[in-house]
Amino acid sequence: MTQSLAEANSPLRVLVVDDEELARLRLKSLVGECGEPNAVVVGEAANAAQALVWLATRSCDLLLLDVQMPGRDGTQLAAELRLRSPAPAIVFVTAHAEHALKAFDLEAVDYLTKPVKRERLQAALRRVAQRLGTPPAAGAAAKPEEEGPVIVVSDRGRIIRVPVADVLYMKAELKYVTLRTAEHTHVLDDSLAELEGRLGDRFLRVHRNALVARRAVRALERRAIAGENADDGLEGWGVCIAPVNEWLAVSRRQVAAVREALVAAER
Repeated sequence: MTQSLAEANSPLRVLVVDDEELARLRLKSLVGECGEPNAVVVGEAANAAQALVWLATRSCDLLLLDVQMPGRDGTQLAAELRLRSPAPAIVFVTAHAEHALKAFDLEAVDYLTKPVKRERLQAALRRVAQRLGTPPAAGAAAKPEEEGPVIVVSDRGRIIRVPVADVLYMKAELKYVTLRTAEHTHVLDDSLAELEGRLGDRFLRVHRNALVARRAVRALERRAIAGENADDGLEGWGVCIAPVNEWLAVSRRQVAAVREALVAAER
């Protein structure tokens, strides 16, 4: 239980799952070098099947989990473990950064790329300890609260975590989706349908090609929207997105929903 772990100030119990023996040895060594929070490797497995056998009779707080393994891969194992109660925390460890998008969809606490650096592993362990409610070691600096939900994007080889609270809208553009914040525009591989299902009622579908954050809806007008096929030919409904003051087309079937969002914002 999370509460008993916190009360006893027990070390984080870590299961290392990787098909490469040298990778497992390195991770075990790095865990031993991390002084805060306290963590100990309680087991290891070379694939998902071995991990499930181990977990059938024992428990752990965290899996350091490789993504690409023979047989069932790490994301499939993580998806299965999410159904357990309590579910162990997951930190993915892999050489392939493109898997980060899927990793955070699976609610992984963190994502480490090989070769793993001790400082990054220690930061991941701190996040796990924070999620479990484990108190920091004596004299350890206080850490900021865990960030809220994020959308993970790949930008010119970098992995960026964009807080959902910063997203103004997402719009389908030919074969990709653009994500707009007040400062930046990012490109996503996800479909709007997938994003809509993940983000829930914080976002409103205003058109077949656009999702808008309810908090960003500022005005609804009949106007011509450049580059859009308005419902009535030359003119259609548009929604103004704050604070960037950009206009997006609104389909006729969504006009009532946008009006409701504007009324709700005034309450």
